[in-house]
Amino acid sequence: MNAALPAIPAKRYFTIGEVAELCSVKPHVLRYWEQEFTQLRPMKRRGNRRYYQHHEVLMIRRIRELLYEQGFTISGARNRLQELAHAASGALPPDGPDAATLEHATHAAPLTPAQLRSELEEIRALLMR
Repeated sequence: MNAALPAIPAKRYFTIGEVAELCSVKPHVLRYWEQEFTQLRPMKRRGNRRYYQHHEVLMIRRIRELLYEQGFTISGARNRLQELAHAASGALPPDGPDAATLEHATHAAPLTPAQLRSELEEIRALLMR
């Protein structure tokens, strides 16, 4: 079902609404998962607005896959993520569901000057709020 999820745009920060759409989960589910999974710590700005980074969107998709597609419980998914983190610190898990995601994330093309400028302007706008 991950193939049905939209591509993640080349942005530095995402709002909770954007992440909800990118991961096909509701915002209240994301807030709940923040309590259950210590790996999810979005940056919070004025008014407690959450801003997720690309790696957190990938983590949310991984959690969603474990819970909704593989049938893990919350504690089972938490344990599986810890196992994957330990395995990733030494080597990538063979044939693991995240191997392709990690491979793509580590070999992403560098940003063009126009993309970099766009990201910097976006960050500036976030800081000016």
